[in-house]
Amino acid sequence: MKLRFLGGTGTVTGSRYLLSDDKHRVLVDCGMYQGVKTLRRRNWAKFPVDPSTIDAVVLTHAHIDHSGYLPALVKNGFKGKVYCTKATHELCKVLLPDAGFLQEEDAKYAFRKKFSKHEKPEPLFTEKDAWEALKHFESLHYHETFEPVRGFQVTFTPAGHILGSSCVHVHHEGDGRTIVFSGDVGRQNDMIMRPPEPLQKADVLVCESTYGDRVHGETDPEAELAKIITRTAGRGGIVLIPAFAVGRAQMLLYAIHKIMGDDRIPKLPVFLNSPMAIKATEIFSRHHKEHKLNAAQCEQMDEKTEFVRTVEESIKLDSVRYPCVIISASGMASGGRGLHHLKTLLPNPRNSIVFAGFQAPGTRGDALVNGAESVKIHGEYWPVKAEIHNLDSLSAHGDYKEILAWLEQGSLKPEKVYVTHGEAVASDVMRKRIREKFGWEAEVPELFEEVEV
Repeated sequence: MKLRFLGGTGTVTGSRYLLSDDKHRVLVDCGMYQGVKTLRRRNWAKFPVDPSTIDAVVLTHAHIDHSGYLPALVKNGFKGKVYCTKATHELCKVLLPDAGFLQEEDAKYAFRKKFSKHEKPEPLFTEKDAWEALKHFESLHYHETFEPVRGFQVTFTPAGHILGSSCVHVHHEGDGRTIVFSGDVGRQNDMIMRPPEPLQKADVLVCESTYGDRVHGETDPEAELAKIITRTAGRGGIVLIPAFAVGRAQMLLYAIHKIMGDDRIPKLPVFLNSPMAIKATEIFSRHHKEHKLNAAQCEQMDEKTEFVRTVEESIKLDSVRYPCVIISASGMASGGRGLHHLKTLLPNPRNSIVFAGFQAPGTRGDALVNGAESVKIHGEYWPVKAEIHNLDSLSAHGDYKEILAWLEQGSLKPEKVYVTHGEAVASDVMRKRIREKFGWEAEVPELFEEVEV
């Protein structure tokens, strides 16, 4: 069995790992690149291997940097099945068509406003392409072993990152070896998600390193949110929280309604302006047995939130001038309805923009949390006068201490660890920490490198 790194190296996006033997090829994750332009361009490059030669795809979870390239893969010739957990399947039904729709809309907007360098901007894939890709999906339960191709036995275990997220265990019958892909690893004490299940066996481990070189702040996220919302409302401002539609949006709704119920912030309208996040919240409520919130808590969260569903409602929300909280995708301010809110709210010092997790280099979120005086949105520069906050304690990723603690909980003794899905420094620091703590041989692979498993 061989492993080739087709993405997710030197960056936190574009996760793609190709497993192969003499007869079959299995792709673990099929993510889009996000962030700086040089990374985004990779989405448009010819796929490193012919998609028609890939027999199956296995997904760790639904986030676009792990699943978002699937419509393009199918469009370019992939004919096999896509395997994932039940909740991941449901979320992909929301995320992938929405991603296609947004790309179509962005292409139309760029053409209309003439801010693209291309005469006629085209989307990478369309909403129709996404629905076509979803026909290839087959979902399974955690701990249910299946064979995507003969000789490859695969099992999902909970990773605690978002609903449906999993570690992917692949056992190859031919050589009797097991490789485990961590996917994105959740927190040990997340507000709404249960901790990741400890790993028991792996000859080779592929481990993420998003926060490989740092730890999350020890501040109480509820207290920080309460302080920001109260201060902003006191000066008549609006709090905008760009949030990932899956995971962070639901956690933020829970946290805000909790501190409001405890009278720690004023009673304010709370808007969720993202069709994708609204659908994800409904899925989150249906799968309440997979996270910490019970059915009653989910129902209460839904009832107290004002869902902004239509474009007309979203445009109307831009004219609101009274204190409120708006949660809108995307989490790194890279697209979606949140960009229109940013254009309205950034120039006013009364307002606050709160980021809730990792901001990939090159994204608007990264620029804003690092003190940019202006940011480019839809071809124009907008001044940054609003207060900018980044609460990394709200991240859905375990930091390096949490990941090391998780690795220690099981009975792992891998022969080799490949550290991926992190910026170059973060991955290298994580490599050193794994080697120092466990004595395991660890290395950071290069893009397109192929190794023996």
